[in-house]
Amino acid sequence: MTSLADSPQPSSTSSAPAGATRPSATEEQVAQTVARLRATFAGGRTRDPRWRLGQLAAVQKLLDESEDQIAEALASDLGRPAHDAWLGDVASSRAEASYARKHLRRWMRRRRTGMPLSMRPGRAFYQYEPLGVVLVIGPWNYPMYLTLGPLIGALAAGNCAVVKPSEHAPATSALLARLIPEYLDADAVAVLEGEAATTQALLEQGLDHAFFTGGPEIGKRVMEGAARHLTPVTLELGGKSPVIVTKDANLQVAARRIAWTKLLNSGQTCIAPDYVLVEEPVRDELVELITSTVQAFRGGEQGGLRVVNERQFDRLTGLLGTSNGRVALGGASDRGTLTVQPTVLVDPDPESPVMTEEIFGPILPVLTVASLTEAITFVNGRPKPLAAYLFSSSKESGERLLAEVSSGGAVINHLSMHCLVPQLPFGGVGNSGMGAYHGEWGFQTFSHRKAVLAKPARPDPMLMYPPYTNRAKKIIRKLF
Repeated sequence: MTSLADSPQPSSTSSAPAGATRPSATEEQVAQTVARLRATFAGGRTRDPRWRLGQLAAVQKLLDESEDQIAEALASDLGRPAHDAWLGDVASSRAEASYARKHLRRWMRRRRTGMPLSMRPGRAFYQYEPLGVVLVIGPWNYPMYLTLGPLIGALAAGNCAVVKPSEHAPATSALLARLIPEYLDADAVAVLEGEAATTQALLEQGLDHAFFTGGPEIGKRVMEGAARHLTPVTLELGGKSPVIVTKDANLQVAARRIAWTKLLNSGQTCIAPDYVLVEEPVRDELVELITSTVQAFRGGEQGGLRVVNERQFDRLTGLLGTSNGRVALGGASDRGTLTVQPTVLVDPDPESPVMTEEIFGPILPVLTVASLTEAITFVNGRPKPLAAYLFSSSKESGERLLAEVSSGGAVINHLSMHCLVPQLPFGGVGNSGMGAYHGEWGFQTFSHRKAVLAKPARPDPMLMYPPYTNRAKKIIRKLF
C-alpha cells in the first residue's frame, strides 16, 4: 500500500481481518515518502523540543482514544483478550511516552566535561542531535508496543521516521497506518505497509538508522541490507531465555511467575521463559506447581492457546513431536483453530529442536540439573540469550548469575518485568541482538552524541607551531 499521506484514508474504523493480505508500498512510493521526510527534517522543525513534546503527547492521546480499536485488532491478529492487549501493548506504550515527556528536556541538555591541561583554556562538552530519517520495523507479537516503543525514542530524539509494521499482524498494521497520520505530524512520520521487499526497498534509501525487532535470521538480512549504505542498526532479537530454579527458591512464587509470563500472548514473547533448569531435589514439586498453576490460571479451560498463523502452528507442533520428553501437561493442538495447549515437557533431549530453537509458543521444557554450576554451564554452552532468570533465596546465587552468565538482561526472582522499567536499557547481546532502547536509552539510540571543543582566540602560544626549538619540544612533551 502507499504511505497514508499518499493514499485515501479508509472510511471505516475497523481493521483488516486476520490473515488478510495488505497491499505493499511500491519502490516509487518508498522513494517519494523518504524524500518527503528528508525535506521535513531539513526544514528543522523536528529539532524543537516543543515539537518533540507535542508528538509524544500525541502518542499518548492515540493510545487513550484508540484502546478499543487496538484491542479489536490484536484480538483479530493474535486472539489476545482485551485485558492482555491493554497490559502488553497499550499501557506499556503509554508509560514509555509519558516517561519520555517528563524527562526529555533533561536528556537534551549539553553535558560539560573536564579537559586535559594541554587543551586549556577552553570548554569541552557534548550534545545530542537527531540522526535524520530513521526506520522502525515492527514485529507481529506485540505489534503496537514494539512498534510505538522505538518510535517514541525516535521522536524524542527529534527525528523523522518511517514505520514498517509487520505484515503478519495485518489488522494492527492497517490500524497503525490509519492512526499514525491522524495523530502525529504526517510530514514527519509515515507508515509504509508491506512484506520483506518493502523493508529492503526502505533500506536501499540509505536511511540514518534502522531499528528492527524480530528473529535472528531476519535480523541478519536487515543488517546485510543496511550495511550496503553504512546505515547503523539496532537489532532487538530473541533467543532461548533460561530460568534457573535452585532448591532454596520459593517454589510457589516461582511457579506462579513462570506460568503467568509463559502464558502471556500464548508464549509469543521474546523475553518469555523458554526453558527451566531446576535442581533435582525440587524438580517434581516445581513441575507439579507449574502445571497446577497453569490449570488454575485458565479456570478449567481445556482448549489451546491461539498462535499467530499456520506457519508458527506447524513449527510448534513439530517441536512437540521431536522432544522425547515426558509430557506433564497439555501436548494437544488443533490446526483448525491454530491453538496449542499449554504444555510442560520434563527432561526433553537437550539436543532436540525444542531445546536448540527458540520456542516462541506455549511450550515449556523443564530440565533437571545437579547444581547451579551445572545450570550456568548449560546456559553458557548455548548462544547468549535476551534475558536470564534466577529464582533463589541466596544472594550469592544471584551474584553468580550476574557475573557468570552473559545475557541481554537479567531478573532475579521474577521474569520479563525488566522491560517495563524505563530507567533500564533493554536490548540483547550476541545472537540476541545489539543496541538498546527504552527511556533515555531510546533517546540516545536515535541521537548522535556530538563532541564539542570551544577555545578562545587568545592565548595562542607560538611554541605550538613550527619550526620547533628544542625548548619548545620539551615543553610540549610535558603538556601532553
